[in-house]
Amino acid sequence: MNNILSLLDNYTLDNTDDIAKSLADDFRKRRIEKNLTREQVAEKSGVAVANIVRFEQKGLISLKNLIGIAMAMEYTSEVKNIFSEPKYSTMEELTQIRKNTAKTRAHKQ
Repeated sequence: MNNILSLLDNYTLDNTDDIAKSLADDFRKRRIEKNLTREQVAEKSGVAVANIVRFEQKGLISLKNLIGIAMAMEYTSEVKNIFSEPKYSTMEELTQIRKNTAKTRAHKQ
């Protein structure tokens, strides 16, 4: 039953607060799995312990600090590649993506 609920969670995260809290919860799990204290992650990442605590408790963190702790936890490629692949849900979107690939700016439609 827990597996079904966790699968449903993946499809119901539809606002920034829920996604941020989920990221924070996952970070905390990975940190504990690696047997790292917040202080150790802070030392490795250069991110203040208070910022790590705020992230774990409230899901609040700057992008720069998130990248820092991700790198300290050896998740560099996952963060670097977050926008690396185009996403589309229709063939029309895919066609538009392919047309825009060489562009350097977006224009109003």
